[in-house]
Amino acid sequence: MDYETLELTRPADGVAVLTLTRPRQRNAITFQMFDEMHDLLAKVRADADIRCLIVTGEGEGFCAGLDLDDAEELPRMSANEMMLGQEHWAGAFERFHDLPQAVIAAVNGAAAGGGLGLALAADLRIASENARFNAAFVRIGLSAGDVGVSWSLPRVVGLGRAAEIMLTGDFIDAVEAERIGLVNRVVPAEKLLDESIALAGRIASNSPFGITLTKRVLMANVDAGSLRNAVEVENRGQTLATRGQDFKESLEAFREKRTPQFSGA
Repeated sequence: MDYETLELTRPADGVAVLTLTRPRQRNAITFQMFDEMHDLLAKVRADADIRCLIVTGEGEGFCAGLDLDDAEELPRMSANEMMLGQEHWAGAFERFHDLPQAVIAAVNGAAAGGGLGLALAADLRIASENARFNAAFVRIGLSAGDVGVSWSLPRVVGLGRAAEIMLTGDFIDAVEAERIGLVNRVVPAEKLLDESIALAGRIASNSPFGITLTKRVLMANVDAGSLRNAVEVENRGQTLATRGQDFKESLEAFREKRTPQFSGA
């Protein structure tokens, strides 16, 4: 997969790393990067050999949000062009949520604006001690509700903290991010990728369908209207899981104390 702004590598069995490759611009997102994300994530979705995807940035920054050169184009667009553009750009981040694979954000530096949205599009976040987060949109005259942040941030940190982050645009450092639950853990910068790959490996050791169902039930039941509704979704998932060969293989491998060999069936 040859892209100008992204790179996909495979450091371990079942694990892939998607790296934003504009380090001089702190990996700011361009319209081209959004296009490449759509294309690359469609390929990742269809790749049965990938069970966990890590997202990170090259160099010192994770993602600085929308590139300011591209941002200057926004006022020149008609309302219709802008709406179609928004649907396309935000849709790239929706693809992370929709992947059947688990997604880990390895946040190595500043995650500002769209970078915050990218981190929140992951299922898990591991941060280096150099990581910082902010909703930069509000600092440049836009709503802080962009690329899914207004949906995901309150679910991760709670409504009150989300309101403060989004209304002020203040930066949150790695220690504070861990305290409020924005990231799962903070690790030394030099260990960030190794720790992320190790976590991805533990996830990838589980059956592909089990991973997918777990991700789906989490996303569905965080908004469940009742326990009964939540259990109904869980029951359907378990019923589907037991129909596949991978369930039988998992069960046998567990009883025999060996590594399962999954077929994806």
